[in-house]
Amino acid sequence: SDRHGGMSKPPYDSLNISYHVGDEQKLVKRNREIIKEKLGCTHILSARQVHGDRVFCLETALEENLEVDGYDALISRQKGVGLLIQQADCQGVLLYDPVNEVIGAVHCGWKGSVAEILVKTVAEMKEKFSSAPENIMATISPSLGSCCAEFINYRQELPESFLQFKIGEAHFDFWQISRQQLLDCGLQNEAISVVGKCTSCSKDFFSYRRAKRNGREKTGRNCSVIMLR
Repeated sequence: SDRHGGMSKPPYDSLNISYHVGDEQKLVKRNREIIKEKLGCTHILSARQVHGDRVFCLETALEENLEVDGYDALISRQKGVGLLIQQADCQGVLLYDPVNEVIGAVHCGWKGSVAEILVKTVAEMKEKFSSAPENIMATISPSLGSCCAEFINYRQELPESFLQFKIGEAHFDFWQISRQQLLDCGLQNEAISVVGKCTSCSKDFFSYRRAKRNGREKTGRNCSVIMLR
């Protein structure tokens, strides 16, 4: 989603979908209902994300919306349940195995990239639902582009393997880092798509980096959602 078409007030205007950034809970709930209505979801599964590498597998039927604590990736094969990732510069990576009808949604910031959360999510899809990596399709959402992904402390924060994706002095192409990690898992290159919009550049999206540049840290969250119909 972009940031438009919701109910929240500044600085969360207007389609903020996170309960954890200081916005009014009732407005966030309404914004999530807007997402559900647009997609035709019966329920939404989300997570209180922590920039970790834990994967939550939904194995029992949902009877109401659920937000699990301490996970950054979600997998399921339940129809009608939207897997929702919250983001403001991090990637929402959506995964789909059309053969076994399995979906995944991954919150992937730079810490998630370092922890190889994409690799771990694909492995969980394989273990829990017998997904073959060569069948999985992936989409990388609008997120921080290399134009704005400056890491001045990259020597301390990023592994040496990321250096091949460094641009200029200290900018990194995390879209290509994610693509490479997915390829290393066994996905096919033609099955990986990148939206290619930078959330920090475009004012159509919430961006933590842009908010911080402008002297504040409060901002809303965009979402990426995947659902089996």
